[in-house]
Amino acid sequence: MRIRTSIFGIVACIALVGSAIPVMAAPSGRATLTGNVPPWAKSANFKAAANPSDSIGFRVYLGWSNPSAVEALAKAVSDPRSASYGHYLTPQQFRQQFAPSQAQVGAVQTWLRSQGFTVVYTPMNNHYVSAEGTVTQAAAAFGTSFGMYKVAGLTLRSPSSDLWVPASIAASISGVIGLDDGAQLVHTNHASADAPPPAAFVPGRPCSDYWGEKTATGFTNPYGNSALPYAPCGYTPQQVKGAYGLTNTPYDGSGQTVAIIDAYAAPTIVQDVNQWSTRRGLPTMKAGQFSQLVAPGTYNHPERGLRQDPQGWYGEETLDVEAVHGMAPGANIVYVGSPNNFQDLDAALNHVVDRHLAQIVTNSYGFLGEFLPPGFIKPYEETIMQGAVTGIGIYFSSGDNSDETATLGIASTDWPASSPFVTSVGGTSLGVGAANNYLFETGWGTTTSSWTGSAWSPTPPGSWLYGGGGGVSRVFAEPGYQIGVVPPSVFATQGRTGRAVPDIAALGDPNTGYLVGETQTFPNGVRYDEYRIGGTSLSSPLMAGIMALADQAAGRPHGFANPLLYGLNRTSAVTDITNPASIIATVRTNYANNVDASAGLLYRLRTMNQTLTLHTTPGWDDVTGIGTPTSSFIGALSH
Repeated sequence: MRIRTSIFGIVACIALVGSAIPVMAAPSGRATLTGNVPPWAKSANFKAAANPSDSIGFRVYLGWSNPSAVEALAKAVSDPRSASYGHYLTPQQFRQQFAPSQAQVGAVQTWLRSQGFTVVYTPMNNHYVSAEGTVTQAAAAFGTSFGMYKVAGLTLRSPSSDLWVPASIAASISGVIGLDDGAQLVHTNHASADAPPPAAFVPGRPCSDYWGEKTATGFTNPYGNSALPYAPCGYTPQQVKGAYGLTNTPYDGSGQTVAIIDAYAAPTIVQDVNQWSTRRGLPTMKAGQFSQLVAPGTYNHPERGLRQDPQGWYGEETLDVEAVHGMAPGANIVYVGSPNNFQDLDAALNHVVDRHLAQIVTNSYGFLGEFLPPGFIKPYEETIMQGAVTGIGIYFSSGDNSDETATLGIASTDWPASSPFVTSVGGTSLGVGAANNYLFETGWGTTTSSWTGSAWSPTPPGSWLYGGGGGVSRVFAEPGYQIGVVPPSVFATQGRTGRAVPDIAALGDPNTGYLVGETQTFPNGVRYDEYRIGGTSLSSPLMAGIMALADQAAGRPHGFANPLLYGLNRTSAVTDITNPASIIATVRTNYANNVDASAGLLYRLRTMNQTLTLHTTPGWDDVTGIGTPTSSFIGALSH
């Protein structure tokens, strides 16, 4: 999805925590909540008034009491140098100390009902009140009009001005999520409802079982005289664990639980994962080891012609589950899916955190850039900090568009990967040898050229295609754990100081990707098959699975691990990813029809480590963070 710079205004920085969204003057008895209208909802993008009879579902978020204490505690329990390190609160303790009061919740519920809304749900932590009604009711209740706006090729609904609420409840509110369709601008980070299985994709042959197994004779090598290698068909868990030195670990993740948050729910996920596991020689999932659920109170309604992609999310769920299970086959997995395309991912995360359904959460989605209203970001950040206080490690893929200059026209990190209280996972291109041994690793950034029959076009390195996200946040300040680790050159290149992304990295490049198995729709019917896939959607669940091994080894959850991880910078626990001595490239074979050779073959030259304004450098860098795990990683975290 491409979003033009002209869509956005400049986003003011928001405090990480603080009181409610700023309240401004409004008619007597009411207060104005600023920061809840997306920057694209402006007159230049206006197309028409919203249909007044359309249904609408939203959540009024209430902020934590004593938010500065929440932030201080989140830092203390996560810092190995603190006397409070690892002394996490239980969910019940967190609610008792910091949750909004029943009186505050009751006041919001009473007001919503008085405006004709149906109050649907309030979670145990009282973080929000979800409600449903019509656009007409929302316009009257919040004192605004609703318009349809053209953005990124979509026509999305949004309030046209700041919101009004009763002054008696305004100070409790940290944001309102769901009144606009901005969640449609979220994207899954993989490259490559009830719905049929997705259209089939099969990796083109020839491809290699390991790096360099097959050479692409007959193609010119623009970078030297040797023959180029064919791209791997897709690495197995054994190959990834071998490359990262995890083959001989005695740990399998038993006793640990990883949550995965996506949208929709693949109907064939269990049978697919078990067939894939059998083919890999892995244990199949035992009864009770995997659960698939929807957070209560979410907006399960038809999606008004918006962008819907259940099949794409089926592939995302398949990738995430098989990545976690491949690294930690003994771990329990809880899949929490939004029942719609993006609308309720915030509620799904709150449900996992509030119920403490897992000690590790992996999220393979994000927004292009950070150009979101503070009233959307702040409630998410509150949930994320509850996770840190209660010992939950939350992982986000860093994005698949490098510095976002190709999509936004300016350099930007993605959010929530840029949150200071999540672990952002970047991507690499990985070479694995015949003995499952580590050969090389570069930052994931890919350019492409096509074979014309006699030459590569455009001239290599060709056109930029995709790569792991990174850079410096425009919203969040530099966190303490990054001070002295992130080099000043990174801030100089990006022209600002702030929270830098990513924190750590793992395999992400689709051209050296992961082999997954999924039920797909072929021209001649529906059946299970396997294909190669990548993206930082792969990197994040791989790291979540590895952290499950680390938690098992330590006998405790690591929770928000960044302060600990940054202590591993430039040690033997991580491989420091730097520029390769010479350019590395591979030939990728694609089937023209995506399933077989009957319609012909297409050949692409994929050149690695092409990372735009981001750079792989010694020490921490804005492509791979501190680097990738080694055989010493789990032991270093355990001690």
